[in-house]
Amino acid sequence: MFAVFAKARKSLANLRFGRVAAAFGALALSACVPAAGPSGGGTKLGAGEAVQVALLVPSGSGQASDELLARGLQNAARLAISDLGGSRIDLRVYPTAGNPAQAQSQAVKAVSEGAKIVLGPVYAHEANAVGVALAGQGINVLSFSNNTEIAGGNVFVLGPTFQNTADRLARYAVRQGKGRVMIVHDQNLAGQLGSNAMQRALTANGGQVAGVQSYEVSQNGIIAAAPGIAAAARNANAQAVLLTATTDAALPLITQLLRDNGLTPPSTAFIGLTRWDIPSATLALPGVQGGWFAMPDPALFQQFQSRYQAAYGEPPHPISGLAYDGIAAIGALMKRGNAPLSTASLTQGSGFVGVNGIFRLRPDGTNERGLAVATIQNNQLSILDPAPRSFSGAGF
Repeated sequence: MFAVFAKARKSLANLRFGRVAAAFGALALSACVPAAGPSGGGTKLGAGEAVQVALLVPSGSGQASDELLARGLQNAARLAISDLGGSRIDLRVYPTAGNPAQAQSQAVKAVSEGAKIVLGPVYAHEANAVGVALAGQGINVLSFSNNTEIAGGNVFVLGPTFQNTADRLARYAVRQGKGRVMIVHDQNLAGQLGSNAMQRALTANGGQVAGVQSYEVSQNGIIAAAPGIAAAARNANAQAVLLTATTDAALPLITQLLRDNGLTPPSTAFIGLTRWDIPSATLALPGVQGGWFAMPDPALFQQFQSRYQAAYGEPPHPISGLAYDGIAAIGALMKRGNAPLSTASLTQGSGFVGVNGIFRLRPDGTNERGLAVATIQNNQLSILDPAPRSFSGAGF
């Protein structure tokens, strides 16, 4: 127990959503206005013509984390190009320094140099700026953000979204007889958005919201709130508790304290809206044992990790697979010709296959990904329900 407190205290003392963490796990939550663009954006290619793709990466910011991320995205994109074989993609890399103004100017430069589509940038405020700049030119933007506030028009988000994850977990919980869910969220914007996503998911998938509870994101705040949260869940006859907490902040402490106050899986299922297997040390925490969470197809991603490691001598960055997915989608559409990069083509219902499994882009700029449902037992990751391999699969 003291070890759990120590780990949680260290996380909470440094609580802030870093730039990379925001792009990957907790949303880049800047206030942005989606770019309005033509619904049929995209350009036609001549027979056998190579498509020029602008890859916008956050190098040049002076942050070591951004340089690591930029390298990972470039490497993954090049790995995808090599896997496409006959598809001709001319990849050109443009540094944004994680800055909206520079991202915008680099995107405009890329299009002036012949880019037919933009892959990236990472951060939501950058992607929004790029989308606005290119909205009138028929150029689509496949950003690495997961902030749905910037999606729409010519801007798509490739990152995993709260709503997609919530829908998958809600469907699974209802099928397992755990559809009456108490939602417990951090008192911040990410927590509120996660709570809203799960409420919509439960309503859409035949579940019930047993109640909504929250806590101040601090050690004292969680300690003070946990007994009341546990009591509310029991009084509401909740079959499950949905937690928006992340592994680098509140998750270690809130899961342990809920157990200490009488809520334990499997009688009350613990469901996580974020990944509970990253970092791997989380798997050893007592509080997360038996919990459910969603993740990309682990077999496919393991293949990508192995191939990336062999090619570049280092493990891939956690979100580098999004660059591979973007190139995979572009390559698949190029083989079909006839305005392959139009919005209509990008949003085809059958979707695409990438290193994270199947995915498709939606007309509103968001995405839908095939996810597995996983659990942690005896400090080991285990798959409860595999990721679907098509959009007619059981996970949808």
